[in-house]
Amino acid sequence: MGVDPASRWFRFLNRCHDPRFRLVCFPHAGGSASFFRTWGPFIPQDVELIAVRYPGREDRLLEPVVDTMAQLVEPLARDCSRLLDKPLAFFGHSMGASVAYEVALRIERDKERGPQQLFVSGRSGPGSVVKGRRLADAPDAELIADLQSLGGTQASVLEDPELRALALPAVRADYRLIERYEASRSTVSAPIVAYFGEADADVGRDGVDAWASVTCSSFARRSFPGGHFYLADHVRELIDDVLARLAPVTGSGAVTPGVLPNTSLR
Repeated sequence: MGVDPASRWFRFLNRCHDPRFRLVCFPHAGGSASFFRTWGPFIPQDVELIAVRYPGREDRLLEPVVDTMAQLVEPLARDCSRLLDKPLAFFGHSMGASVAYEVALRIERDKERGPQQLFVSGRSGPGSVVKGRRLADAPDAELIADLQSLGGTQASVLEDPELRALALPAVRADYRLIERYEASRSTVSAPIVAYFGEADADVGRDGVDAWASVTCSSFARRSFPGGHFYLADHVRELIDDVLARLAPVTGSGAVTPGVLPNTSLR
């Protein structure tokens, strides 16, 4: 088993010949694989770091965007299932958290096993009330204002007319995907750890705790200072936390993590 390194769905940010485990990262709405490029320096050499490449952006810019969860999940689950020859974990931020969850469910259904850990970030769990307006078909100015308020898109991209014209179709498709999305509400076997920014106006603790209902294993949460894109300012601390939680799951040796205020609800 093994995934084709030329898979159009994956960018290998830390490639290993014989990885101890693999961490697959799913970007946010409007995001791309390069969002996780800053993680590389903090990842051990024997851990394979893989970022998901959504269509319609970066090196898949000429491909049609997709605007339904099913269109993303089916091919992603197929390629992710080829990674199961090594211990596997998923990390998803915002929309990526929901994509990671749905891909994990599909792999378990098809292969009877899935990732050993699911990390979700900046996203309320299935069944919770999601705040926010419907912006997929809003005027450009309104959509851009929302992106700027979240802080996840570089200002230079939004200010340059040509770059903005290239970026907005993918953003609209992702927003439409989320606005149409109805969560499966089924349970995954993997433990779930939920991260969120303490100042995130759209993701509160009750919404975060809703993730506990979709795992038949353990659930924990951790908050960081900051808003929806808290992780941009806390890369090292977040990765230390992820690696420390993966150590007992993968049977790997101890890592040198930061402080781990782990609130377990199960």
